[in-house]
Amino acid sequence: MRQVADIVVVGAGAAGVAFARAVAAPGLRVVVLEAGQPVDQRRAPNLRTEWELALQTGYNNNPNIRQGPADYPVDDSESEISPAIYNAVGGSTIRWGGHFPRFRPSDFRMHTLDGVGSDWPVSYDDLVPYYDLNDAMMGVSGLAGDPGNPDRAPRPAPPLPLCDGTTRLARAFDRMGWHWWPSDAAILSRARDDREACNGCGPCGVGCPRHARASADIAYLAAAQARGVELRAGAVVTGLKRSGGDVTGLRYSDATGLHEIDAPEVVLAGNALGTARLMETIEAPAPFGRGLMMHPTAIVTGLFPDNIRSYRGAFAAALVSQQFYETDTTRGFTRGFQMQALRGQGPLTTALGGYGLPLQWGTHHAAAFAQSFGRTISLTVTCDDLAEDHNRIALHDSRRDRHGLPVPRMIYRVGDNSRRMLAFGIERASEALREAGAQAIRVNPLSRNAGFHLMGTARMGQDSETSVTDSFGRVHGVRGLSIVDASTFVTAAPVNPTPTLQAIALRAGEAMRTRLNAKTETAA
Repeated sequence: MRQVADIVVVGAGAAGVAFARAVAAPGLRVVVLEAGQPVDQRRAPNLRTEWELALQTGYNNNPNIRQGPADYPVDDSESEISPAIYNAVGGSTIRWGGHFPRFRPSDFRMHTLDGVGSDWPVSYDDLVPYYDLNDAMMGVSGLAGDPGNPDRAPRPAPPLPLCDGTTRLARAFDRMGWHWWPSDAAILSRARDDREACNGCGPCGVGCPRHARASADIAYLAAAQARGVELRAGAVVTGLKRSGGDVTGLRYSDATGLHEIDAPEVVLAGNALGTARLMETIEAPAPFGRGLMMHPTAIVTGLFPDNIRSYRGAFAAALVSQQFYETDTTRGFTRGFQMQALRGQGPLTTALGGYGLPLQWGTHHAAAFAQSFGRTISLTVTCDDLAEDHNRIALHDSRRDRHGLPVPRMIYRVGDNSRRMLAFGIERASEALREAGAQAIRVNPLSRNAGFHLMGTARMGQDSETSVTDSFGRVHGVRGLSIVDASTFVTAAPVNPTPTLQAIALRAGEAMRTRLNAKTETAA
């Protein structure tokens, strides 16, 4: 039977469900296709003692290790950083820590301010109402008044509390005269609706049984479905349908077989890897696939002499320092980095030498473990990444997955600017941890497994010669096709992209809804 929709969204992650909720309106049939399945976080692995094993197996953030039924292989042999994505209803927000910073205004004007990269075709001010809406939908905890960022609406909930270790770090920043602020977190500090408040249990990355930590499914899916959006899980999109130069629908497979669905609007929201696999079936704009940006990250860990029980609390949502966020040419690099506090590891990860802690096997292991567990606080050095054409997503000519789709290749090396930034940042993070009382410092100079943020391979802009989409994600020269995942980002900023990603998706969804409603009214 021929299937028809007005809008088909590919991917039910952070961008996909936000876009679907924004575009939905009476009279519009919106269908979201997701290769993965729903995840029941009420039964998350952190309710069991073996939760750390889940982090290494079924909840591993690398699809090449996880190899779940909805995963596809990724060739990262040519990349210094491995992919960290999760295929499920909710996408990679199933497997995240809930850290929720916004971009700064300068991130949208890099070329104007610093003479490198490109300016965005949208500004921070353009996104403010969508940032605010998204904060309300996700349920953000935080504190107003950060002197390093623009004034903004109060968060829906107060900030999550600091622990002993992060309090020591905050006092160290104060003594050094450096910026710090409580993290914005998509984690509720007080109960709301059917979501409980965070209890500080720690292992946020394997789901939240209390639904305190937001994910795209918890925050947006019910609201989208209330507006008539239809979700089809376990649906793997295998190709785009075309008529002339237009995209007119797509093909997908599920447990019942192969299907086609016709739609005048197809919206890709499957991250830079998934989007590249589908764009092979059309003649994509020339810049597509190039300019891959990530967040090169070092992890600097301080070992404290006393047990500060640092495993307690949301592991990645305590405090941040943006002291070195903006460009200062005397430092020897362009743009900057953010330092984000990470709390301590669980017992298994500590026992295996997590974050580079030196643990000796044999008779000394128990003593070494006792000197490490609960005694560490880390700072990430998360770098802004400049777009360089040699960093890209490409596709294998002959290697295919079980659905016949090409295997994507991550081709990425850390640029010279980022390497200088990492070296400088490691020194500053080490200073801060020593000031906080750490007796020893351990450094991971580049986290191999930090490919959480894949940006820039379908960047937006006004010129089709240098960009792939317009400011609303509509692909230049291909009618009926839009992209709303982070591949449309023009710059990376040194902060997590999810709030900006969702704000862009909400803006694009609202614009498409307005345009289609106006078209319907005109036809009537």
